[in-house]
Amino acid sequence: MTTKIEIIDDPEMSGTRRALVLTEDRLGHYPEFRDFFVNRFALNSAGLSRPGYVRAPSGMIYALVFIGRSGEPFPDGLEVYALPYALETLDDTNVDTDLWALLRWIIDGVGGEWRVEDLDATGRLYQLSAAGAG
Repeated sequence: MTTKIEIIDDPEMSGTRRALVLTEDRLGHYPEFRDFFVNRFALNSAGLSRPGYVRAPSGMIYALVFIGRSGEPFPDGLEVYALPYALETLDDTNVDTDLWALLRWIIDGVGGEWRVEDLDATGRLYQLSAAGAG
């Protein structure tokens, strides 16, 4: 099953604002997640120079800001920002669905013992409405 996340190299951002929608402050807890982001967004060469951008199922573009911490391999954390137009309100249902798709994309890309089916089962267990949208 595909996860409908598209990496965007140079999105049009004029007239947009950043709205924080997700924070993960210990990305390096599992090195395979760090490796996923390093490989997908060429962080060995780009580093902190710019966020990674993705387009989600709703069409919304999200900025993935990678966090570095002294003494930790990069990246050690991640902040995800929606990029709505300056006066546009965020639709919580769309954001939840987009974030679930982003999580599925990450889990699918990490692979190994990390399985999208397990993520979906956990979402259903917690009765997350976005878990059924995958």
